[in-house]
Amino acid sequence: MENIIKLEKVAQYNKLKDLETLNPLISLFDNSSTKALPNHTRMHFGFYAIFLKAGNCGELKYGRNNYDYEDGTMIFIAPGQVLEINNPDDYQPTGIGLLFHPDLIKGTTLAKNMSQYSFFSYDSHEALHLSLKEQQIIKDLFGKLEYEVNQSIDKHSKSIISNTIELLLNYCVRFYDRQFITRENINTDILSKFENLLNAYFDSENLQDTGLPSVGYFADLLHLSPNYFGDLIKKETGKSAQEIIQLKLINEAKEKVFDTGKSISQIAFELGFKYPQHFNRMFKKNTGYTPVEYRNLN
Repeated sequence: MENIIKLEKVAQYNKLKDLETLNPLISLFDNSSTKALPNHTRMHFGFYAIFLKAGNCGELKYGRNNYDYEDGTMIFIAPGQVLEINNPDDYQPTGIGLLFHPDLIKGTTLAKNMSQYSFFSYDSHEALHLSLKEQQIIKDLFGKLEYEVNQSIDKHSKSIISNTIELLLNYCVRFYDRQFITRENINTDILSKFENLLNAYFDSENLQDTGLPSVGYFADLLHLSPNYFGDLIKKETGKSAQEIIQLKLINEAKEKVFDTGKSISQIAFELGFKYPQHFNRMFKKNTGYTPVEYRNLN
């Protein structure tokens, strides 16, 4: 793999694709009529990028399972992320692309809300897969953006463009919600594996040695990005992955407090707390009682 190509400006990407830069902060293009990106390279993006691929996207896997859609794959890239280009030498890109620089949306509601679109931090194998009707909605919004980019800039341009991008992203939130539902069997399997991993962690010596596990720890074991894993768990259970980990800790603490053969300090250390007072504070916050009061109460 060659060195990383740093793309700080939209125009730099356009140059690689032989595209005309109509606006230095935003670019829309049809991939099928442009030059392919340099192959076997890695690109560091300094702007947002959204790609809707058309046709067969090759073999895409979710864990060990193949994606059920080959057509209409959407991938989202945020500033600071790296895209790896490693296609067959005769590969011809398809679909449409949208690039926009953070400066384009400064001062808009979209800029304030960008952190809500967690799919910009999903891995490539967690891409969004659209039905034909969903693809048409996205293409229509791309068309509206293209129309605006090709117009002379006026006082309405920024708000119309940012509002249209925000609408596009909100549709993607809806479509991801649909995808989580239609992949119920896969999601249930992930949830079951998460529960098993969580139980195994608490049954081992890990708590004493390394403390409470993070969401990223389990996401890594399940070969998922933390954001995708967290969103999936939230939609399946109504609770965040962090809340589930915390509930497991509280339930374990309640059980252990009943063991009168151990002091509260011993129990705190077994649960990964360096200081018993931190355990006492956590326990009272979640139960309304100190560990000693809870033990005596029961």
